[in-house]
Amino acid sequence: MLFNSLHFLLFFPIVLLICFILPAKIRYLWLLISSYYFYMCWDAKYALLLLFSTLVTWVSGLGIDWCKKQDWAEEKKIKRKKLCVLLSVLLNIGVLCYFKYTNFLLENLQAALGTFGITLNLPEFSIVLPVGISFFTFQALSYTLDVYREEIYAEKNFFRYALFVSFFPQLVAGPIERSKNLLKQLAAPARFKWENAREGILLMLWGFFLKMVLADRAAIFVDRAYGNHTQYTGGVLLVASLLFAIQVYCDFYGYSVIATGAAKILGYDLMDNFNAPFFASTVADLWRRWHISLNSWFRDYLYIPLGGNKKGKVRKYINMFIVFFTSGLWHGANWTYVVWGVLNGIYQMVGQWMMPVRDKLVWLFRLDRNSYSHKLMKVLVTFLLFDFSVIFFRATSVKEACEIIRQIAVDFGPAVLVDGSLYTCGLDQKNFTLMIYSIILLFLADFFKYKGVRLRDVLIRQEYWFQWLVMAGGIVFIVLTGIWGSAYEATNFIYFQF
Repeated sequence: MLFNSLHFLLFFPIVLLICFILPAKIRYLWLLISSYYFYMCWDAKYALLLLFSTLVTWVSGLGIDWCKKQDWAEEKKIKRKKLCVLLSVLLNIGVLCYFKYTNFLLENLQAALGTFGITLNLPEFSIVLPVGISFFTFQALSYTLDVYREEIYAEKNFFRYALFVSFFPQLVAGPIERSKNLLKQLAAPARFKWENAREGILLMLWGFFLKMVLADRAAIFVDRAYGNHTQYTGGVLLVASLLFAIQVYCDFYGYSVIATGAAKILGYDLMDNFNAPFFASTVADLWRRWHISLNSWFRDYLYIPLGGNKKGKVRKYINMFIVFFTSGLWHGANWTYVVWGVLNGIYQMVGQWMMPVRDKLVWLFRLDRNSYSHKLMKVLVTFLLFDFSVIFFRATSVKEACEIIRQIAVDFGPAVLVDGSLYTCGLDQKNFTLMIYSIILLFLADFFKYKGVRLRDVLIRQEYWFQWLVMAGGIVFIVLTGIWGSAYEATNFIYFQF
């Protein structure tokens, strides 16, 4: 069930109405049933994987808690608790790897052996990747690890814990919530509040704008250019690459905002998954603002356990490489994602290594780091570095990405911006212009957010009639300008495939 579908627009009000009619003590059971229905709308049998991950991590949490209470020597307790964690991790990662990486590993094994003249007739498995498996697996595993670290209690109520893993607003594409936040909220029945409803509706409208008006419109241009990259000039491909960075941001940010808004109306607070990343002045800063839930997950459960930055520079760089390699692989079973992840890791390593050189150049040329021109230049360079990496993220193969980069390098002409050729790539002049204005609106909103001003808070402080007028106007605008209807299918969010 897609957020941008009629099915969801019928499903969510029904869930909301029944939720607050039911007695507070059993509302979580209704939300659990609704969440499993939401997930089973894609493929009912894969709900068994969701249930399996839930059972394994719930039992592991109880096992860790039981070991902690035994009258054993401390060393024995630690060993038994680590065994519970290990079993939970192996079972969950094992299932994830089977569905996501089996064919990828077999293909690369065959290719590697083929270089030595060895041919293997390995079977090809027909495996469909379950929607959201990477997200709910990581969310469930974080609970096991947090119980082991004694940062959260072991939840005794299986159904309440099952709701934590399957909570439908953020189930299939995040944000990846921590038990310290969401599980504790689920333990206390939420009450309906008009303040939450107003804020939630505003968030959902912003998310639908990002997805249906901006991301899906950009997708038409990007898909046409990348799908026939040999037929277009380097200038068109450059514009498509710039637009893809906007598309993937608005697509994923849009999902996260809709999820946050839906949860808010239900009375629960989800973490903010994006914080104006395109205003970052370094790649490291961008990654602190982009997909915050996943990056903080890797920081807390991989980077820091590996030693973080406390074991010397060489070890620090190795740990960073491991994290970004893993992050790239998490996004998909293709070397393009690995290259994308590693590139962003290299950016950060080179940036830290070059810091003394940059400081020297700033001193030598008497540059003012606080000037707007200096800050703007850093923001633009950061965006362009990130945009270069997303060429690999979007391409179907590393070879195709290299071909596109080569075309951009040798066949770019500024005339493409004014000669009308951009209007031959799926969007006519009116739609292309609307997309540009929407991008300007996005950057204005993100600029205020970067400065610490939440526009919805400003709106909520206005009179009720003005708030409802803005919301009604937003609905009309999205309906009139969004990409939907008989000419288009409700498009999946990009991160559903991860």
